[in-house]
Amino acid sequence: MQKTRFSILSDNFADILFGFLNLSWRDKAINLISFLIGYFLFANFITKFISEGKNELLMVPVIILIIELIIRSKPKANSSIYYIWSVIDKLRIGATYALVLEAFKLGS
Repeated sequence: MQKTRFSILSDNFADILFGFLNLSWRDKAINLISFLIGYFLFANFITKFISEGKNELLMVPVIILIIELIIRSKPKANSSIYYIWSVIDKLRIGATYALVLEAFKLGS
């Protein structure tokens, strides 16, 4: 197939949507486990602070700051700590999912 601009665009779009299918089983498993652990830990964390009702105004900026630091500190893909960062990023995504799901549960 010729490398036209449209074929390059469609290949890039397919990589964005289905690129995770090209990963090895180990990477897929670690990504899934990291996501689920992040969801589990943060869902329990949120439930604990909702039931206590203390320090909510302090915890929200701290959580936002931690999430932003994780996003902004992305190393290069060939770095030695990229794999560790990837696991932490999947924990962050799971935590964000737990936060959104809890907000929908509460109706806010």
